[in-house]
Amino acid sequence: MTHAPHSEVAQHVADAAADHADSGVFPPFDPTYFASQLFWLAIFFVILYVALDRFILPKIKTTIEDRRDRIADDLDAAAQAKADAEAAGEAYEKSLAEARTKAHVIAADTRKALDAEIAKETAGVEAELSAKQNASEAAIRKAKDKAFAEVRGIAATATAAVVAALSGVEVSEADAGKTVDGLIKAKEA
Repeated sequence: MTHAPHSEVAQHVADAAADHADSGVFPPFDPTYFASQLFWLAIFFVILYVALDRFILPKIKTTIEDRRDRIADDLDAAAQAKADAEAAGEAYEKSLAEARTKAHVIAADTRKALDAEIAKETAGVEAELSAKQNASEAAIRKAKDKAFAEVRGIAATATAAVVAALSGVEVSEADAGKTVDGLIKAKEA
C-alpha cells in the first residue's frame, strides 16, 4: 500500500470541497449521502442500545431498587420508632399516674399520722394544762380559804372591838367569830 503524499490528500480534500461548494447543499442534507448516514445511524443506535441495555440500565435499575428498598427500610424504621415512642409515652403517662396516686396516698397517710400525733400531743398538753389548772385552782382555793380564815379572824377581832367600843360590852372573839360565820353563811345562801 502506498501512501499518498500530503499534497495529493490536500488536493483531494480541496476537490471535494469544491464539488460541494458547487452543488450549494449542506453535506448532511445532500441526498447522495443518505444511505451511508442511515447505515452509520443504525450501527450507532444498535451499539448505544446494547450499551444501555447491558451496562447502563441495569446499574440504574439496581440503584433505583436499592434506593427504593432503603427508603422503605427507613420508613419502616421510622414507623417502629414512632410506635416505640408512643409506647414509651404511654408507659411514662402510666408511671406518672401511678406516682400521683402514690403521692396522694402518702399525703393522706401522712396527714392522718400527723393528725393523730397532733391529737395525741393536744390531749397531752390539755391534760397537762388541766392538771396545772386544777393545781392552780386548788392553790387559789387554799389561798382563798387562808385569806378568808384571816379575814374571819380579823372580822371577829374587829367585831369584838366595835361592839366593845360602841356598847361598852366585852364580847369574846369566839362569840364574835360565830356571829361573823352566821353572817357569811347567810350571805352565801
